[in-house]
Amino acid sequence: MKKQTLWCRNYSLLMLATTLGSIGGIAGSYALSFLVFDETGSTLATGFLASLQIVPHFLVPILIAPWMDRMPRKPILVGGDLVGGILYGLVAIYLHNFEFSYGGYLVFSLVINCVNAMDSLAFNCIFPKVISSGFEDKGYTVSAMLYPVLNVLMMPLAALLMDTIGVANILFLQSGMSILAAITENGIIIEEKLENNTEKSGFSLWLQDFKDGIQYLRGEKGLLNIYAYDAVANGAYSGTGPIMVAFFRTTPGFSAQLYAFFSAAEFIGRTFGGMFRYKTNMKPEKRRKFVYFVQQFYNCMDSVLLWLPYPAMLVNRGICGFLGINSATVRMSSIHRYLPEAYRARVNAFSEAAVCIVGSAGSLLFGAMGELLDYRITMTIIAFISMLACWLTVGRHKEELDQIYLYQSEEM
Repeated sequence: MKKQTLWCRNYSLLMLATTLGSIGGIAGSYALSFLVFDETGSTLATGFLASLQIVPHFLVPILIAPWMDRMPRKPILVGGDLVGGILYGLVAIYLHNFEFSYGGYLVFSLVINCVNAMDSLAFNCIFPKVISSGFEDKGYTVSAMLYPVLNVLMMPLAALLMDTIGVANILFLQSGMSILAAITENGIIIEEKLENNTEKSGFSLWLQDFKDGIQYLRGEKGLLNIYAYDAVANGAYSGTGPIMVAFFRTTPGFSAQLYAFFSAAEFIGRTFGGMFRYKTNMKPEKRRKFVYFVQQFYNCMDSVLLWLPYPAMLVNRGICGFLGINSATVRMSSIHRYLPEAYRARVNAFSEAAVCIVGSAGSLLFGAMGELLDYRITMTIIAFISMLACWLTVGRHKEELDQIYLYQSEEM
């Protein structure tokens, strides 16, 4: 009997495709963000674009998820990268021949982010299918580490390429990478279990599937509370970003350069944490307790972060990075092991929508707090709100969460 391994054909192909797409996406996003500011000279224009890009990632998953649960996801995944590659190629050709248009780029940004939202939802549905049984933690560890590692490696290269070959040629490279990713994904061979109820059609079928997804989540208190806390935690994270930047910009003895090293400390922690998680296994009965401990510990570390001397801040972030990726991996692998395939698109869509809504609200709320209060006090309040949410959600439903963390899927 052939020995099972994480790096089976399907998983290897999906990770290769993800690597190709991420390399192009990081370089292209970096170049385009500078292009928009260089052409407009306005932080408001750049900020409006960033906020507009959130809209598709909120609306598109909700609209297409019921339909996606009845359709093969692989063609959507392949098609998303293929269409994205073509679109970036067209933009590159445009920039070679015409002047930059802010209005045109707004339209392009909406379209490409709609494509990316569909592609991301399809990826989240397919990913559990390509991991061999027993290797879920390792599979999600590699996935969680991949983008941060590539981001650190590609950012300096993207800056160099922008100065040497220009934005348009970077977008040509991104186009090629996306098309290569689509070709790679097309080699994945999976069997998808889909709903085949055809008693209704059109909007009535979509509406029924949408209601079924909500009904399923309402009956799953464990999942509901995990997603509720994730939304609040992401909202807190979104709110702390501007606070951290403002603190390092305005506090005597701190600078943008120190902030860069500060960010690197968490990346290093995540890297070593991912390596540790990849090499070890955690017993199912320890999973919920470990995740809950990390969630509380992370909030405690956030609450004191800005009150510490700089060297201690680096240690703080390094430890959080190490524990954070371990907790996230255990949580994600447990959820997707437990989640039925027939509901994956809808549940993932509801989760992404909640994160977008609370994240946007958190950015506005905590940004306003930062205008009124000391940055250190604001950071502590944010951490306390997140801790309170932790106690009221995942902390109060231990039995329901144990059903998820102890579940052993027959499918995978």
